[in-house]
Amino acid sequence: MSKIAVIYCKRIKDHSCVACAKCYKGMAEKNGEFAKHDEIELVAMTDCGDCPGLVVPRVKQLSEVTKNLAREIETIHLGTCVKLAMETAACPIDFDELKITLEKKFGVDVMLGTHSY
Repeated sequence: MSKIAVIYCKRIKDHSCVACAKCYKGMAEKNGEFAKHDEIELVAMTDCGDCPGLVVPRVKQLSEVTKNLAREIETIHLGTCVKLAMETAACPIDFDELKITLEKKFGVDVMLGTHSY
């Protein structure tokens, strides 16, 4: 079972999808990037920390909390809303650089995107 966390865009989350309903549907249907997991356990879901690119401190905080709860994360998905923000809203995240940083610093896999809707 894949233990995942979803990081969503703080600025556009409720404009492109209200209450992460698309992510929950995508997990249930194994849609989009969620299809890469056989089984999913959602460990945590939080925002990116806001601009200008505060993802690393946010993931540090998230990692500490989940470890203290004995619910460690294996994979972090940057939500489809983050991908959309990077493509259309001048989001400062450089995914390739962020992926390397998060994987080295926190020992997790990092994927861009969640669902395809």
